Amino acid sequence: MAALEKIAQLDEGSEKIYATRPIDLVHLSRQSLGDAGLEAEILRMFDQMVTTYMSKIRQSMDFDETLLNLHALKGASAGVGANNIAILAKAAELETKLAGKLSHECLADLRMAVEEVRHFIAEILDE
Repeated sequence: MAALEKIAQLDEGSEKIYATRPIDLVHLSRQSLGDAGLEAEILRMFDQMVTTYMSKIRQSMDFDETLLNLHALKGASAGVGANNIAILAKAAELETKLAGKLSHECLADLRMAVEEVRHFIAEILDE
């Protein structure tokens, strides 16, 4: 039972990290094998990708295209450690499947999370 309690404590701690940072920098470092130059390049590429996906999601009139872009946004975000975006994109994907469209509220939540991440990336890269 003690091991399960430790895992629960670790999970609680990671939730606090997700809530305080738009990108999990520990995850990003692991993904880039600790290479700071690669981390910066990944962040630059992610910044461009997230902007493109959000633009496509906003402009999409097609159900399948919306789902495709939400799914891509979810995967890219999880890969970089932008966990809040990944969670919101997953929820938006589910909502779109169930309701047949993406609500304005869900889109606004995604936009806010994306802007927060883009601002965070700009601060990290000093741009």
